[in-house]
Amino acid sequence: MLAFLDDLLWGKVLVVGLIALGLVFTVGSRFVQFRYFGRMFGVLGEAVRRQPGHLSSFQALMLSVAGRVGAGNIAGVAVAITLGGPGAIFWMWMVALIGMATSYFECTLAQLYKQPEPDGSYRGGPAFYIARGLRQRWLAMVFSVLLLVTFGFGFNAVQSYTVATSLADSFGIAPHWTGAVLTVVLGTIIFGGVKRIAQVADVLVPVMAGGYILLALFVVATHLGDVPAVFALIVKSAFGLEPAIGGGMGAAILLGVKRGLFSNEAGLGSAPNVAAVAHVPHPASQGIVQAFSVFIDTVVICSCTAFIILLSPAFAPGGGAAGVALTQQAVAGFVGEWGRIYVSIALMLFVFTSIIYNYYLGETSIDFFSGNDIAVFTVFRVMVMALVFWGSVQDLSTVFAFADITMGLLAVVNLVAVALLFRTGLRVMRDYDRQIAEGIDSPVFDSSRFPDLDIDRGVWPARR
Repeated sequence: MLAFLDDLLWGKVLVVGLIALGLVFTVGSRFVQFRYFGRMFGVLGEAVRRQPGHLSSFQALMLSVAGRVGAGNIAGVAVAITLGGPGAIFWMWMVALIGMATSYFECTLAQLYKQPEPDGSYRGGPAFYIARGLRQRWLAMVFSVLLLVTFGFGFNAVQSYTVATSLADSFGIAPHWTGAVLTVVLGTIIFGGVKRIAQVADVLVPVMAGGYILLALFVVATHLGDVPAVFALIVKSAFGLEPAIGGGMGAAILLGVKRGLFSNEAGLGSAPNVAAVAHVPHPASQGIVQAFSVFIDTVVICSCTAFIILLSPAFAPGGGAAGVALTQQAVAGFVGEWGRIYVSIALMLFVFTSIIYNYYLGETSIDFFSGNDIAVFTVFRVMVMALVFWGSVQDLSTVFAFADITMGLLAVVNLVAVALLFRTGLRVMRDYDRQIAEGIDSPVFDSSRFPDLDIDRGVWPARR
């Protein structure tokens, strides 16, 4: 039953829905992700500047990347290449470029409908724009429950299992010791609140992602002569012109699309919860930053894994290693046996930051239910820590399958909400466009232009 529901959601409904809506958002916004691609770097520069007492847009970006970048960037890409051939990478790129528009709108809406917290931070996300934008609180409650079950509980246990088994295989460390250390470190971070979570991501994400990108650049730089052939192989395989590699064009499309959607999370409703925490002058500027997050995850980091594998003799069409073992074997072939250890450590860091991110998503759900009740937060934090330890010593294939389905339902609810609020998102985008056209380098949101919207006027005051 779990397999049937998973295939129905991810093999049919969501693959079609995410791509179709992504295309609608792309065309309807006049290709916003490409129009502002160059500006993404400028907005990112502005994002580094911090407002005292608030999280910066850069910290929100790093927290978002912490969640998007995970085991799928190392193991998932290898699985896509093994089963779908090199052409799967081309379709991963395509779904990321389309998904950037989806991410732009869901994260812009999250900023628009965010609410202030007593400590000066913000909360927001799909539950908030469903409740205030669509005025459907019951649907917002459904979304919050799904978010809590999927990320707050299910995926945190699964992620700790992944770390524990990886370290046990690579270093012989008993899973219960890994679980104990993870639990203690996680507790230290999450009891510090969202600001400490963002501070950890602020440091850890650039280090882990930067190190992995540098490794890939080293591999590419030392094999520049082979790069054109790899590009040609990816494109030919994508259109079935290399039938002996992978499962043909159909498998390349299916695997590339599915792995791309799993990896960058555009449209799933998870990233907007993080996008809402930033202090920005205009909701659209955070939408631009979060669209860039999709680009970083899939076009940059997934491509790093792809080129490491495809430039390596370890890549053997129709056989050889698969999954993370293929990535480890390829890295070891370029830099020596220490490369296997490096991949295990990178995987551990990627997964650990995902645990932090998953916890924060669950915390957002709890906040929507409880209204910042400290006792409820404390119980939730203790439960998450217990689940992380429990997950490290269990085989969680059934839990993972169940969480996969709840995540699919989560995406369905979010996509319906974003589609219904698309016109609102366009109005905010056009306000940003207008100010850019008038020569304003850093547009500012004026809520007096949107008197009909149920937004927090304390967060977005009138500027006239």
